[in-house]
Amino acid sequence: MASHRISPISLADIQKLIDGEVIGSPNVIIAGISSLEDAEQDDLSYAVSDHVLKAALASKAGAFIVGRRLPELNKPQLVVAHPAYAFARLAQILCPKLHPATGIAAQVIRGLDVEIGADVSISPFVTLGDRTKIGARVTLYPGVFVGSDCAIEEDCVLYPNVVVCEGCLIGARVIIHSGTVIGSDGFAYVQHQGRNEKVPQLGGVTIEDDVELGANVTVDRATFGQTIIKRGTKVDNLVQIAHNVTVGEDSILVAQVGIAGSTRLGHHVMIGGQAGLTDHVEVGDHVMVAAQSGVNRSLEANQIVAGAPVMPHETFLRSQAVIPRLPELRQRLRELEKRVAVLESKGKSRHRQAKRPAKRPKIKG
Repeated sequence: MASHRISPISLADIQKLIDGEVIGSPNVIIAGISSLEDAEQDDLSYAVSDHVLKAALASKAGAFIVGRRLPELNKPQLVVAHPAYAFARLAQILCPKLHPATGIAAQVIRGLDVEIGADVSISPFVTLGDRTKIGARVTLYPGVFVGSDCAIEEDCVLYPNVVVCEGCLIGARVIIHSGTVIGSDGFAYVQHQGRNEKVPQLGGVTIEDDVELGANVTVDRATFGQTIIKRGTKVDNLVQIAHNVTVGEDSILVAQVGIAGSTRLGHHVMIGGQAGLTDHVEVGDHVMVAAQSGVNRSLEANQIVAGAPVMPHETFLRSQAVIPRLPELRQRLRELEKRVAVLESKGKSRHRQAKRPAKRPKIKG
């Protein structure tokens, strides 16, 4: 069954949770939440815009969260200002991902002077280094490694095989998915006499509150100071954040983004998948970088860029529109070159004739 089952609840009670206006019967009972395509008759789904009206009309859902009243949809509706947000909030309330406190497993390895808060869940085969501090209600799944002199604040969840190297600080309500490594050495070497000499990475990593890191993310420790991911930022799987990078508040980094050392991102920056940012650049607030872009220079705030190297998005779209016509334009250019060559040849011929001296008439003697 594709829908997620919940305890039965009326549409009227759902309205109390997320506000909005009920159209149709408020007494309809909802027992699941689902997408439009997979919904069953007792499910609640949502329609974010008129673009999905056809799918909504074909859906089996018993009720819908919508952005405006849809007369074509002859089923109960809950009209809200932002359907996607309302549906997400409702799912958080009705389908919470629970991490019940199970205490500290016997197989946990603890170093010296470890501090652990109340109501934690620390699974077998977790390793905690010396002087590490674990806050209240933290969940550490099997295989998590937390190095010495780290601090993890309350309500964090670290999924299996997460590694937090020594000296890293993680704020409250942070979620870190499996395979992610926090605090590995930054990639820093000096070439001398044909050899690569390692630059010691002596700094740390600070991850502020309400950050979520996907699976197999790497956040390198700073050379000096801190690599910082600020409050509320969300990072997708397989993202590389290099040493001394700062990522501003509420930013979004999509899968396979790579950010080179000492680059600084403002707040509410959005970077599409597989985009790359060179070192020591600054990206202003509210900048959007399209997927597979190459950022090789600093970017001022409040703009959308695309391409490699990046350019304004409108310019990129115009250049992309030209690419399919390049063979045709190349052929036309060759034809024009031939015509110009012919015209130049004729012009030179006329010029030589004009310069040739007139023949003198022969005088008969």
